[in-house]
Amino acid sequence: MNSPWFRKLTPWRRDPGRPQGAYAGYFSRADQEPLYRSGSPQPDFDRWDNRLDRLDGAVEREERRKQRWWQPAYWRERRKRWWIVRFFAAALMAFLALIAFLALTTPLDKSLEPVVPPQMTLLAADGTPIARNGAIVGEPVSVETLPPHVVEAFLAIEDRRFYDHWGVDPRGIARAAWTGVGGGSTITQQLAKFTFLSPERTLTRKAREALIAFWLETWLTKDEILERYLSNTYFGDNVYGLRAASLHYFYRQPEKLTLEQAAMLAGLVKAPSALRPTKHYARAEERMKLVVASMVAAGYLTEAEAARVSAPKLDVRTRSDLPTGTYFADWALPMLRRDAETGYEAQTITTTLDARLQGIASRIVQRANLGGAQAALVAMRSNGEVVAMVGGKDYQESPFNRVTQAKRQPGSTFKTFVWLAALEAGADPTDPVDNTEITQGSYRPRNYGERYSGSLTLEQAFARSSNVAAVRLYNSVGDEAVIRTARRLGVTSPLPPGDPSMALGTSTMTLLELTAAYAGIAANAYPVRPTPLPVQEQGWWEWLWDGPESFSGRVHDDMQQMLRAAVNSGTGRAAMLAGPNYGKTGTSQDNRDALFVGYAGDLVVGVWIGNDDNSPLNGVTGGGLPARMWRDFMRQAQGASSAGDTPRANPSGPVQPMDVPELEDVPLGEGVRLEDGGLNIETEIEGIPVDIRVTPDGVEMAPGSEPDG
Repeated sequence: MNSPWFRKLTPWRRDPGRPQGAYAGYFSRADQEPLYRSGSPQPDFDRWDNRLDRLDGAVEREERRKQRWWQPAYWRERRKRWWIVRFFAAALMAFLALIAFLALTTPLDKSLEPVVPPQMTLLAADGTPIARNGAIVGEPVSVETLPPHVVEAFLAIEDRRFYDHWGVDPRGIARAAWTGVGGGSTITQQLAKFTFLSPERTLTRKAREALIAFWLETWLTKDEILERYLSNTYFGDNVYGLRAASLHYFYRQPEKLTLEQAAMLAGLVKAPSALRPTKHYARAEERMKLVVASMVAAGYLTEAEAARVSAPKLDVRTRSDLPTGTYFADWALPMLRRDAETGYEAQTITTTLDARLQGIASRIVQRANLGGAQAALVAMRSNGEVVAMVGGKDYQESPFNRVTQAKRQPGSTFKTFVWLAALEAGADPTDPVDNTEITQGSYRPRNYGERYSGSLTLEQAFARSSNVAAVRLYNSVGDEAVIRTARRLGVTSPLPPGDPSMALGTSTMTLLELTAAYAGIAANAYPVRPTPLPVQEQGWWEWLWDGPESFSGRVHDDMQQMLRAAVNSGTGRAAMLAGPNYGKTGTSQDNRDALFVGYAGDLVVGVWIGNDDNSPLNGVTGGGLPARMWRDFMRQAQGASSAGDTPRANPSGPVQPMDVPELEDVPLGEGVRLEDGGLNIETEIEGIPVDIRVTPDGVEMAPGSEPDG
């Protein structure tokens, strides 16, 4: 206890006048009471109490730290101030979170926009109307310019205390429940409902409706709320807004509505479809009388004035004979609306659809001998401008668009991507490829009719649509190269790597997607994006930095050479035209899909035939009916057999037989056609395809082309 460090801590012990012994420092004098650390002979009880309190607090905190927040002991013995502070903090955080939520999900500007897309009319390229879709929407109204009786009619039947409540009216709810007149929701709540919420009827939606109503009342004036309500509410007959409704039913502006007309329109809001006067005038008249009685009860009219109110006469002049949808319109409208400016005015847009070509495509599909199968045809320019689209035999029976919505196997039309990948890897159309049967490996495809040979050139294998050659070529160039080629040409559907059956077209895609890829080959500029609007030519600077890709001249010429061989001497001979044409047949597994995709001139056309339930077709292959439909469309599209080009009978000169402009257009039946001054017959003898040609020089027979596998 007499060490130096101890004496340093207790300086009072170093008093030189005090005795220096083992315990001498604890006493003021040798015979007196002991001293405490405070220097006093009496203990400091306050300091001891304070230190003991701190010790107890530390022990309590340590015990609470060992507890979990869900245990009751964790929350016991909390002071009231602790609870009050945290309650107000939580309330403040919840309020701020609510304000942020409403600001993000309930933008006030949205109530200035139409609640439904306004009417949009689509025109063909020549100005012919195609379809009209969307609601009849009028410009917003202003409360200041409306006659008093117009505003009073809506307030009387919908929300009498509109200018007195703060968005929710308990008195109005009770009155509606007691009298059955009026609705439980205020005008502000109705605006919140059809502007920001779905029509579902749940307590959660009702609570959100009230919350948004308070929000609207906070930031908008009463007149602004009423104007936005009147400008967007539904009045039946696909009409939204007071201005559109007054013009539709009475052919006058809302600023000139009479009392009778205003009362009838106000009555429609409760059940627009069931009360619309164009179909249910008696119901609308009864509802109008109820509105007039409500105006009397609210003090807006006297009994004498109400007695003079009579049913108004309708003056409906808006008529539309255009369809609301077609295959082309259903595809184009979502894109056009996405790019259109938001507003109340109706829009008229000129599209790329060619009315003449669309008529040809419709006739080709309707006249095809399909049995119970479906067919689809799409035609576009090489820059992607869609000029004709038929998504099925009958839009009224089935609006499902098999051009844009159905994802089916492309069959051998996919082989074009395999051959392109090989050409880019340095292959040549004259290079040999093994055409023998594949007998090893887990995947062993077969050629159609089990026809094999030692080897073929790449051009011959493509023209004959050899399956074994396609798989060997796919394995040679690699799946990555094939998939990369398809992607560059605009194919976006899933293409599973490592699957050799993809070479035979087992991966599904839409006909529009496949045809656009062939358009990229036709133009040698890819990818091609199908569009319903005219494509604007790129400027020099834009082309330099964001121009399309293209194949090398050698690759493009070689691919076109093989596509033409597939038509002239391969599986697509039924699609042969008088001029240059290029294409590829496709038949999926078990004959479930039959396709022909090709181009001639600036037109790229895809034809598909199949069953909606994906069941096999009855003997239909891509080189058969789809190729002939493609040929017939192309001939008529190019003017070979259009009515306008048919010469009229001339009494002073020879009359063309049957008034057919081209001999090849004489209908002779399936598999029989006139070409180059001779008669060609495509048939089968004991299952083997045979081509018979009859000319003035005699009869020639040759092995027929094999259907694509």
